[in-house]
Amino acid sequence: MPNTLVFDLDGTIADTARDLIPALNQVIAIDGLASVGMGEIGHLVGHGARVMIERAYALRGRNISEQRLDYLFGRFHDVYSDNIANHTVLFDGSRAAMDRFAQAGWKLAICTNKPVGMTNLLLHELGIVDLFDSISGGDSFTFKKPDPRHLTETIRLAGGRRELAAMVGDSITDIRTAKAAGVPVIAVDFGYSAEPVATLGPDRVIGHFDELWEAVASLFATASP
Repeated sequence: MPNTLVFDLDGTIADTARDLIPALNQVIAIDGLASVGMGEIGHLVGHGARVMIERAYALRGRNISEQRLDYLFGRFHDVYSDNIANHTVLFDGSRAAMDRFAQAGWKLAICTNKPVGMTNLLLHELGIVDLFDSISGGDSFTFKKPDPRHLTETIRLAGGRRELAAMVGDSITDIRTAKAAGVPVIAVDFGYSAEPVATLGPDRVIGHFDELWEAVASLFATASP
């Protein structure tokens, strides 16, 4: 069995759209844009604030300059940081699943494209920051997902080995990253993917974190967790 389990954050272990989209709407309101909803923008949550801002403007038929985008991105950073865990919750069963692996001696890690400062703040607010042996964000290195080095460096910093690791994510980015790194990947089907994750080629798909233990075990036939 692998000894390191690496998790994506947004849409994988935490339903962060509950605070990301309100922060986005507060920012685009500066320019008089009507609010956007989860159905319009939710699939872009994992792509970062700049992409969400650009998409919100496109949805409202407005152009946005790079200079204005830079300004609103900065405003978003401030607004979201101040409201990062107002409504965000862990997905059902995620804490229990992570505790089970930790208690069994596994190393746990976070590999997200969210800025590492925001990541640490959110994990602290959710009361789980101490579960992880390494936490890497989109600005932790000079590369980020889908670059496989983001994942392999996260594993290394956790004290683990690539060949003894698995990843859990919710998007095509996570799946591509893991495959490029030679790491098996489990996809959750309740995240923010624009397409059904089963069509994206993960090694396993789960619909609830209660299924994670068996899903990981099935990836490695030589032992069980």
